[in-house]
Amino acid sequence: MKRPTETNRVAVIGAGISGVATAAHLLKHGLEVTVFERSSTSGGVWHFDERSAPDPPFPNLKPSDGDSLFGPQSTDVAATSEEVDQGHNAALGEISHAPPGPCYAGLMNNIPIPLMQTSLMSYPAGTSDHLSHDVVERHIHDISRATGVDKVIQNNTRVLDVRKQGSSWVLQTTALWKESDRVRFTDATYNFDAVVIASGHYSMPRVPDIPGLSTWKRLWPDRVWHSKRYRRPAAFKDKTILLIGAGVSSSDIAKEAAPIAKKIYQSSRGGVLDLPTSFLPEGTLRIGGIQSFELPSADFQPSQEGPIPLAVTLTDGTRLQGIDIVVVATGYIISYPFLRHLHSDTTAAANASREMLVTAEGDMVHNLWQDIFYIPDPTMAFVGTPLQVTTFCLFDFQAQVVARVFAGKAYLPAQDVMRKEYEDRLAQRGTGRDFHSLRKRGAEQDYVARLVEWMNKDAGVTGTEHMRGHTQEWIAAYESMQEKFAFLQVTEDKPQGESGAWTQTLSPVTQAQILSVS
Repeated sequence: MKRPTETNRVAVIGAGISGVATAAHLLKHGLEVTVFERSSTSGGVWHFDERSAPDPPFPNLKPSDGDSLFGPQSTDVAATSEEVDQGHNAALGEISHAPPGPCYAGLMNNIPIPLMQTSLMSYPAGTSDHLSHDVVERHIHDISRATGVDKVIQNNTRVLDVRKQGSSWVLQTTALWKESDRVRFTDATYNFDAVVIASGHYSMPRVPDIPGLSTWKRLWPDRVWHSKRYRRPAAFKDKTILLIGAGVSSSDIAKEAAPIAKKIYQSSRGGVLDLPTSFLPEGTLRIGGIQSFELPSADFQPSQEGPIPLAVTLTDGTRLQGIDIVVVATGYIISYPFLRHLHSDTTAAANASREMLVTAEGDMVHNLWQDIFYIPDPTMAFVGTPLQVTTFCLFDFQAQVVARVFAGKAYLPAQDVMRKEYEDRLAQRGTGRDFHSLRKRGAEQDYVARLVEWMNKDAGVTGTEHMRGHTQEWIAAYESMQEKFAFLQVTEDKPQGESGAWTQTLSPVTQAQILSVS
């Protein structure tokens, strides 16, 4: 099948590694590219901002609402812009326009350097496998400069709406301009032949609706917060901490807090992506799921001093008391607020229509072929959707595929073929985050091999340079990592109050992921 339309002008939303890589490959194929990045710099999740993002509502809003305090609609921005333009709430204006990401001061990569390479640029020989966030961010900037992407990025520009009108994608944006202690906003409209969504998955915090949690947040707003706010462990000194969730962020916070905290509880429901207890530092106790947070009496007067004088009840009936700080480390919601018309906040994933992208759960992206192309209109593509992968490398492969298709160097299957393949996969894997997961051993290699085979079959027809798959260095590093973490595939007992362990059979590659966001 020939490319669905004549593609010359392409918009890329997001300037993390997925957006920068996509733009670089599009430019390489001679296409006109504009990258829209709502923050002041590229780097995505690897950009450290000393400011913390404001906490989301407890529980979280609908997926289509996104994470902006100004709301998802351009009218909301306009209503607020006048006040901000007069010099009021300048700091709030900046944070609301582009809320700081989840990067914390101690964030480092945790996979071997060969697994973080792209085809665009290698790390210098001898680079350590343990890099701080600023080194990784600088590498993304180096790629951007070397490929000319830095010249086509519009920073401080938030995309408000993306919609197909006729043969064009129409983007509405608002750009923030800072003038001394004032900020102002400028709205604009752009037309493109194609659009690539590379905005990542780590923007909108997921806050579970646990009974009593919202009351605790209201009474102790600075002592109950989402892990996206975390920057440094100093606030944990001599405190008893309750971490809700047992994934990467929760375990990293536990490691940083352990040397100074009084005690740390980590609550796990035994999810397949929870890390084993072997990842926890001494002094951290793995406990079961939370049933409720105790509600105060009608005449209760909260104090901000000392432990919270209410109890937390676990699902097995155990009561925890003396908690000082609650950190909600329960992940993020998939959200594309600029594509609200393709969201349905009232539809369950199992009932998603053939046009919907995100449903009420906010835990998967529907109707993508190969986790890249939007089946109803493949001139919209997504880079960065797969989970539990070596992000830099995999997203670079996806970016190459998008660039070749949009440049007419590779051809998409017929729509009915894409639809059938998607529905067959859906029937096999079911809905939810696991639909996008490549954590099983060999799954990522198989996925890339399919993409490379497709690209090279069409390269023979179009006379395009063949696309290279995984290098031997990558394969060796991947296998070494698998063997290194093989001991983590353990089986223990289910959580039983404070003293229980848990059951887990987990692919070791899950333990070695950098945040898959861009």
